Amino acid sequence: MNTHKKIYTMMLSALLIAVGTVIPMFMPKVIIGPMSFTLASHVAVMIALFVSPQVAVGVALGTTLGFFVSGTPFIVVLRALSHVVWAFVGAYYIKGHADVFEKPSKTLLFNISMALLHALGEMIVVIPFYMGTMDVQTFIYMVFGLVGLGTAVHSAVDFSISLIVWKALSKNASIADISNVKKVYLVKNA
Repeated sequence: MNTHKKIYTMMLSALLIAVGTVIPMFMPKVIIGPMSFTLASHVAVMIALFVSPQVAVGVALGTTLGFFVSGTPFIVVLRALSHVVWAFVGAYYIKGHADVFEKPSKTLLFNISMALLHALGEMIVVIPFYMGTMDVQTFIYMVFGLVGLGTAVHSAVDFSISLIVWKALSKNASIADISNVKKVYLVKNA
């Protein structure tokens, strides 16, 4: 990769980190105590998936640092840190299978797979915080219901938003030039 592309990739990564850190401050939240789900809070990391595994991991780490320095509760910071796993896995898969976005059915399957991996990571993170602090029924509701199902739905919605945003961004030749995904088809061959 030439120097120009490296600088452009670093700038895009920095912008995505900034956007990913700022979105939770302004977007609407759905609060189902003690969980909260902020609309579009994963979009920056999900857009990074389309660029490369390195950018995806960098943006996931950068947004985690942003949450940490902003004084976000530690459990939320750890949930954000778990995004490194699904971001890397998703971006690595995309690197070899960018055609997944050429058919809506493949895109939907990818979205569901990422949502489940995302939810699994966040469930693993919260288990130590909730284990032994509540009865079994509440534990199952919190971990599998709020964190698991809630994260999967939230992730799928945010990924749908990221597809729309990426469709617009990928029209920029400089962005398309540094990215693994050149085009996204929201409907068959559109």
